[in-house]
Amino acid sequence: MAGAHTDRATEGTAADGAPGASPAPTAESAESAESADPAAVPDARTTAPARRTFLTYLVAAPTLAVATGIATDAAAPAEARAAVPSPPAPADVLDLGDVLILAGKPTSHLLVLRVDEEGTAHFRLPREEVGQGLTTAVAMLVAEELDTPLDRVRVQLDDARPELLFNQLTGSSNSIRSLYGPVRQTAAAARARMVAVAARRWRLAPESLSVRAGVVHGPGGREASYASLAKAAAAGRTEKLNGPQTAVKPQSEHSLVGVPTSRVDARAIVTGRQRYTLDLDVPGAKPTMVRRPPTLNGTVRAVRNEAAVRAMPGVLDVVAIETGVAVVAETFGQALEGKDALEVDWGKGTVDGLSDEDVRQRLRAATPPLAVPPVLTRHVDAEFDFAFVSHAPLETNSAVADVREDRATIWSGLKSPIVALQTIAAELGLPQEKVTVHVVQGGGSFGRRLFFDAALEAARVSQRCGRPVRLMWSRIDDMRHGRMRPATHHKIRATYALGNVLTFEHRVAAVETDFRHGLGEILTANAAKLPVAGNASLAQSLFLTTVKSPYDFGVTTQLLNEVPLRMPTASWRSVYSANTRGAEEIVVDELAARFGQDPVAFRRAFLKSARQRAVLDKVAEDGEWGRELPEGCAQGVGFHEEYMSRTACLVEIDARDPRTPRVTKAVIAVDAGLPVNPRGLEAQMLGGLTDAISTTLRAGLHLDEGLPLEGSYSQFHYARQHDSPREVRVHVLPAERGAEPGGAGELGVPAAVGAIANAYARATGTRPRSFPVNFDVDFDPFPR
Repeated sequence: MAGAHTDRATEGTAADGAPGASPAPTAESAESAESADPAAVPDARTTAPARRTFLTYLVAAPTLAVATGIATDAAAPAEARAAVPSPPAPADVLDLGDVLILAGKPTSHLLVLRVDEEGTAHFRLPREEVGQGLTTAVAMLVAEELDTPLDRVRVQLDDARPELLFNQLTGSSNSIRSLYGPVRQTAAAARARMVAVAARRWRLAPESLSVRAGVVHGPGGREASYASLAKAAAAGRTEKLNGPQTAVKPQSEHSLVGVPTSRVDARAIVTGRQRYTLDLDVPGAKPTMVRRPPTLNGTVRAVRNEAAVRAMPGVLDVVAIETGVAVVAETFGQALEGKDALEVDWGKGTVDGLSDEDVRQRLRAATPPLAVPPVLTRHVDAEFDFAFVSHAPLETNSAVADVREDRATIWSGLKSPIVALQTIAAELGLPQEKVTVHVVQGGGSFGRRLFFDAALEAARVSQRCGRPVRLMWSRIDDMRHGRMRPATHHKIRATYALGNVLTFEHRVAAVETDFRHGLGEILTANAAKLPVAGNASLAQSLFLTTVKSPYDFGVTTQLLNEVPLRMPTASWRSVYSANTRGAEEIVVDELAARFGQDPVAFRRAFLKSARQRAVLDKVAEDGEWGRELPEGCAQGVGFHEEYMSRTACLVEIDARDPRTPRVTKAVIAVDAGLPVNPRGLEAQMLGGLTDAISTTLRAGLHLDEGLPLEGSYSQFHYARQHDSPREVRVHVLPAERGAEPGGAGELGVPAAVGAIANAYARATGTRPRSFPVNFDVDFDPFPR
């Protein structure tokens, strides 16, 4: 578990690659979504996808251009097995990942792959890498279909490109799901072009040629490397590519995809050579920090000692902006000293006077009522509270901005760069085409970098002080004023009779989650396709397309109501599922006790599919479920399914001192469809486990008079090395034939939350109802 914290991740199924240079001339591949009949797609080398089919063309262009059309088939829910089956939930029919794939369809033709004269492939990735290993997985897909070595593939994060519309948002465990087909089609078409050029050169049929390790081979020992073919392949021709040479490989021919592979950027990260935003050498960019208000969303009224701060050593400028007062200096140390010396008159914030108990009362009052009265049937009722939680990425908010009178350039780690560009352009009064936003690899996110607070602040400061700036949030800034997972209250009722669960109701009240990062626009644009009846709110639509019960528990309903408190909230890893499904897994254990059944056996009886039971069986077997443990120690189990993937988690906990419980062992089984990089998938599950250990047992934010108290990792109590289990095993189950990748970035949290809470309950004899379990203010807060 030594790397568990750095393996925390938000999206995708696997791994990452270093950006490369762009020598010319090149052969270039670009995907293009053309309307066409899916039946026309040649299938000589393909296995039919479960939900989507693809069509490829070669179109006239000065570079190699590949077009990929996507058609979506209806998802058929699995048959129920229990005596009282549950109808399919909206997320069973169309989940949020499907919605994002549909939204990206019109611009899927704009993916770009280049092959240069050295034979190196360069892929421009319209997503963000934040440690989840996405660039490694994409590089593996490109290398697989190009039949070229992995070390000859470079993946570069693409700049914000408004023409992509909804196709440049990284989130909802969707990146590999949405890119798996298009990336492969792009690389396969590039390979076909290389083969076609070699075939013309040798006057042979393309079918008589093969490719190995970036070299085209022909009869009689003929060989031509991609390097030698790249210039000719770039010649503008209009062709329709058909036949086996253009089709993607069947899984049976994969030699790289599905093989555990180390991250291509791992050495750079551990040796400090990986460049993040503040490592960039932008000429003239000066260190900048912001003094922030004593309550959330407070405003600046006046700076009382501006002249004195301007006179401090190294201070170059003092600038009031909407979120505080910025100090620009020669060094970050001088900017920090200047910031701390500021004397500011502050205006009120948006939640002044509110503390944890006030929020809890509002949430309880806002929780939708349960519909089924507990009469004539036995029932289990439970209520739960979950605290606010910081995203706590290792890299705090940061950005570099160079704003001139007629243009602006921004550098930052951004998961929604198009919305960032549009917002910044409007703020600066510039046309969008005069604003360039460079996406930089981020040091963690977990939902945090969906927002672009630092980029917007840096742009404002740069414009007002007339110079490039290098803005950094302190750790205190990031914990107290950064985005946070909203606090939630949950009310659950399950009725049962004659050995069956008849109804399962879950009602959630949450502080409003801010979705103004592009996801709301995507749902609005695709509202007609959502499997949600009536005028469901944005939050409810998101809730219903992400949260579902995997059990046949009769009539199952899950509803959300939001409390509109203006706080800096954001989606946190697994969005609603960590709390919602975590609470449900606790109730599942309590139902098993009412039935007089073992928790694993009870779950097996009510899970809906064999794939679900397979992951549960694996952890029960390998984790030696039911083995004898010392008093005060216990096992716990949890299950979760989302985004076409499923996982089970078994943990052992030592709670002989209930105030300092420790997870000592964990066994995880995961079925995420086709695992592009099983090693990356294992890292995702380890990261999810560590997040669950942290937020279930100790990590949270205390809201006190309008501001979180926590300002550092030591106060936030995120899991340290000694909190991590010494023994962790992750089993990646083989995919079904023809399966596509499912989502994995968020999958690992909810099952682990349930498993840890259930183990704690069995070890201590107390049922936890408020999380984190141990949540004292055992530190002296930093000054406001």
